[in-house]
Amino acid sequence: MEWADEGVVLAVRRLGESGVVASVLTREHGRHPGLVHGGAGKAKRGVLQPGNRVRAWWRSRLAEQLGSYRLELVQAHAADLFDDPGPLAALASACALCEVVLPERVPHAAAHAALVALLDALGSESWPSVYVHWELALLRDLGYGLDLTQCAATGANDGLAFVSPKSGRAVSLSAGEPYRDKLLVLPPFLVKGGEGDRAAVFEGLKLSGFFLDHHVLVPHHLVMPAARSRLVDRFRP
Repeated sequence: MEWADEGVVLAVRRLGESGVVASVLTREHGRHPGLVHGGAGKAKRGVLQPGNRVRAWWRSRLAEQLGSYRLELVQAHAADLFDDPGPLAALASACALCEVVLPERVPHAAAHAALVALLDALGSESWPSVYVHWELALLRDLGYGLDLTQCAATGANDGLAFVSPKSGRAVSLSAGEPYRDKLLVLPPFLVKGGEGDRAAVFEGLKLSGFFLDHHVLVPHHLVMPAARSRLVDRFRP
């Protein structure tokens, strides 16, 4: 069994004295692990940084076995962001989330494309807003997309200010005001476009984080990755 694919390194763990197991989100084969012989050495350490885009060749005697990887660096996103702690924290959070929530060896082409787009956007000033959109896109790919197009109570598509924690649908300011304490804040930039300020990004992260917890993590006895929590703390008032 062997294949070649494009991918993004998500995580790496040591195996033996010199080997590592690399988890790579590939375009056609999903989140897929593989042994990298000599991966703990200096020669390959630069390639095996989470967030790096790679060309991957995987090989194994049987499809269900761990198999081995040969990885070739395409773009060193981790090194590009080394002196920029905010975007670097977003990179670490995105890779950690994908490692936790995406099933192993199940194709998720949309998730791969979205992660690549996020990595390309981390060099821009709008990266915080892009990151929130990315988490919502990840939820959609997992089957838990939010409906932010119109009010769940009135059907109107203006004045949207809240999200129902039960239905994942938007609620207008007028319809939701009596229930404000039970609803989640919907930052305007998620409806109108553009960029959100620091407070809006924090509310956006709270929104996506709630549904990631409720629909994906808790039902499978998983916890939010520490890297994601550290990113949220950067925007906490």
